[in-house]
Amino acid sequence: MNAAKAYHTFKEFYPFYLSGHANRISRRLHFVGTSIALVLLLSASLTSMGWLVAVAFIQGYAFTWAGHFFFENNKPATFVYLWLSFLGDWRMWWDGIVNLVWFELS
Repeated sequence: MNAAKAYHTFKEFYPFYLSGHANRISRRLHFVGTSIALVLLLSASLTSMGWLVAVAFIQGYAFTWAGHFFFENNKPATFVYLWLSFLGDWRMWWDGIVNLVWFELS
């Protein structure tokens, strides 16, 4: 992943983000980590247990970074593009949901 480029919009960044997620296992780890993070964030808001927010971020990134370090063999875009990468995680998660539902309905 060439992290030297300056991206000005998410639309411009997202193809670069996807290029760093070519490995199927890595994408699945991202999906699982983001899904667990979502459940923990919802639980935090419903139970007023603020510490679950920290747990959500820690475990979410543990899954995604494992995908990068062990399966993609690259550095996460988060290290350079924190906000755009965070948005990319959620967009890729949403794309996974849409594809899963589409697959089930087809």
